[in-house]
Amino acid sequence: MKMLVTGLLFLLSTPDPVIAERPNIVWIVIEDASPHIGCYGETAIQTPAIDGLARDGIRFTQAFVTAPVCSASRSAMLSGMYQMTLGAHNHRSQNSSGKGGTSAPYFDSYKVPATVKLVPELFRDAGYYVTNKSKTDYNFIPNSDLYHGNEWSKAKPDQPIFAQFQLKGGKRRKPAEHVDLEKIKLPPYYADHPVIRSDWASYLESWVLTDNDVAKILADLQQAGRLENTAVFLWTDHGVSHLRGKQFLYEEGIRVPLIVRLPRKIQKKTGAKLGMQRDDIIEHIDIAAASLSIAGLPVPEQVQGQDFLSPQHKPRSHLFAGRDRCDETVDIMRAIRDSRFKYIRNFMSHVPHAQPSQYKDGKMIVQTMRELHSLGMLNEVQARPFATRRSPEELYDLKHDPDELNNLAASADYAARLKAMRGLLYQRMKSERDMGLIPEPILDDIGRQAGSKYEAFRSLDRSEQTQRLINTITAGEQNNASALLEFSRSEDPATRYWAAVWIGVNKIKAGRSTLQLLAADKTHAVRVAAGQAIVKLGDDTKLKALVNHINDPNLLVGMFALRAIEELGERGKPFRLEISAAQKSKYEFSRRIAKRLIRKWSDL
Repeated sequence: MKMLVTGLLFLLSTPDPVIAERPNIVWIVIEDASPHIGCYGETAIQTPAIDGLARDGIRFTQAFVTAPVCSASRSAMLSGMYQMTLGAHNHRSQNSSGKGGTSAPYFDSYKVPATVKLVPELFRDAGYYVTNKSKTDYNFIPNSDLYHGNEWSKAKPDQPIFAQFQLKGGKRRKPAEHVDLEKIKLPPYYADHPVIRSDWASYLESWVLTDNDVAKILADLQQAGRLENTAVFLWTDHGVSHLRGKQFLYEEGIRVPLIVRLPRKIQKKTGAKLGMQRDDIIEHIDIAAASLSIAGLPVPEQVQGQDFLSPQHKPRSHLFAGRDRCDETVDIMRAIRDSRFKYIRNFMSHVPHAQPSQYKDGKMIVQTMRELHSLGMLNEVQARPFATRRSPEELYDLKHDPDELNNLAASADYAARLKAMRGLLYQRMKSERDMGLIPEPILDDIGRQAGSKYEAFRSLDRSEQTQRLINTITAGEQNNASALLEFSRSEDPATRYWAAVWIGVNKIKAGRSTLQLLAADKTHAVRVAAGQAIVKLGDDTKLKALVNHINDPNLLVGMFALRAIEELGERGKPFRLEISAAQKSKYEFSRRIAKRLIRKWSDL
């Protein structure tokens, strides 16, 4: 492999035959990995192919994904749109089969709206040979076959290609054979434990294997005479899969490597120079706009990404990112980050960061951290993910605190900064038509009625609703009982839902009669929230109603009901028989919760 890389670096300096007027576009998308590679300063491993790509291209130091999990990130990638604008923000959603599959009446609304053209379709319609090898994992149903196949080599010699390569990356954990173990540096928010250190070494080893894959891709393009006329974009779909990485909005979850190598003729047009480093903020949805522009194709109006390679590009002042439901774990977070500060808004601060998750809890590293926490062997920073509640707001000075250890949200010295970033976040949520605060069962019904979630928000200004939902959740965090009772009478079911949730969280006794009304609400998700709140106030009679909703025709309502029961602890045990039956639910994530509950109660 060393000879292959050495030969490749030599070949990169020799011109290819001109095979097409339009440039080829290649995306190399790597799973589950942060910028722990040589050209980004990692010293425990060597990554010569990727480092060579950086020397011949542009390395971006402040590149981010807008979602820290596979399907939401890839949905944004393929559309050039924020996942929360498209309605693709919930991980493994809007599918007719597989893990995100729900029920047939909703399938039509999961199709990509007719007003949205995906990037592969735009290249295909322009005459490109379009391939993907091979992962898709999108939170929508495409309207057409997006790809000609998975092998770009089947293109006609004079036909330009748009080829995606999906590399396993951090999912490819192998015993460390090429890692200098003495140079491993664990982040301070993880315990320095043999299991965690060994896993980190295996993760670094995955970068070595990935580097070999990249070398092979580039060598194949070179051998075919295509490399010199190919724009190569390399990045990861989100950060490393770890307790604070993947699925979260800390730097470990959303900051990614991004390297772009351009054909010489495009270098001249863009002003790019070999080995160039750029420190401006890039969102991964920008890659769609840049790729289309390089190919001379118009960028559709709905694309929210920016052509960051254009000489006229104005750098972004900040990043906008979000995390929503991941599998059976319901959570809502949003973040704004500028060149120095990051603001994270936890809209579900009443639950822990480390909620139960089959995916996360199946990892030895997470199991180890949980065990160390139970034994009191973690320091305050390391133990934070397991706190029963968390701060609604987090503010970090990344210049002085790159590991995001010191939350400044409560500091009077940063009150003005906090207020400004909070306001900016709320403004972006409204301007980008972020639909994430609408509970997913309710949102699915909205999408079904409107034809799609995207069209429901595009055709109607819902910014007032978004602000009202923010206000409702804020009232809950502040334990403002009178405001919550007022919001509970809203005509909007999403507002009633959040009012019920927070009346229950705060155990507001004056809300009992209100909750009884909401328990008979016409919207079933509201009934679930109210039923759980009533039980939290000490009345277990509504447990039966929660159990009955497990088999709701809207499968998401059933999953929310099971999660509500799980959050109530042992109170659901009398209904073990009914919950056990949910282990055969049509919906994957309902099955996961039911299995977890039955396993827990069987172990007692």
